[in-house]
This record gives sequence, structure tokens and C-alpha cells, in this order.
Amino acid sequence: MVIRVFIASSSCSVTIKKRQQDIVRFLEANKIEFEEVDITMLEEQRRWMYKHIPQDKQPAQGNPLPPQIFRDDQYCGDYDSFFEAKESNTVFTFLGMKPSLASKESES
Repeated sequence: MVIRVFIASSSCSVTIKKRQQDIVRFLEANKIEFEEVDITMLEEQRRWMYKHIPQDKQPAQGNPLPPQIFRDDQYCGDYDSFFEAKESNTVFTFLGMKPSLASKESES
């Protein structure tokens, strides 16, 4: 199982940069192994990301913006979905992982 976070290293958007950092810091702090995939450097990876985001999760206009999170080839969600899971302490479920012993998820 591999958690992949699709990012844009050369984004001019401060919001996108902060959202990417928030996800990466959370994963690192919780010792969750993950792989960063930079879509600005790898056109093939950008196309893969666009193709594998479910149609109902696509924006009304334009392409989906990073960060986007996948577990193997399964789409987990975007930053807003991650943030909701983080706020409700259900990130492990969001990522398709077993909860850690310290999370509220493991108490349920």
C-alpha cells in the first residue's frame, strides 16, 4: 500500500502550497509512509492523476488542482476532504488504513 500525494512544486498559489505542506506535515508527524508526486515535472503523472479522479469529484471548470491524495490507484480525495477527515479525526479511514492506537477512530 502506497499513499501518494500529488503536488505542484512550482505553484504560484500560496493556498496550494500551504495545503500541500499541511498534508505532508500531517503524514510525516504521524509516521505515515507516502510518496510525493510532482505533477509539474511529470506530464505522464499529471495525466494519470486527472484520469483517476472520479467524475463526480472533478471541478465544474478546469482541471483538478493539487494536492490530490491516492492510496495505490484508489482516489482518497482532495485537500478539502482531507481537512474534513482531519477535523473529525478520521484520516486513517480516509486513507484506507487501520487507525493508529492514539486516534479516536480506533475507539469506535
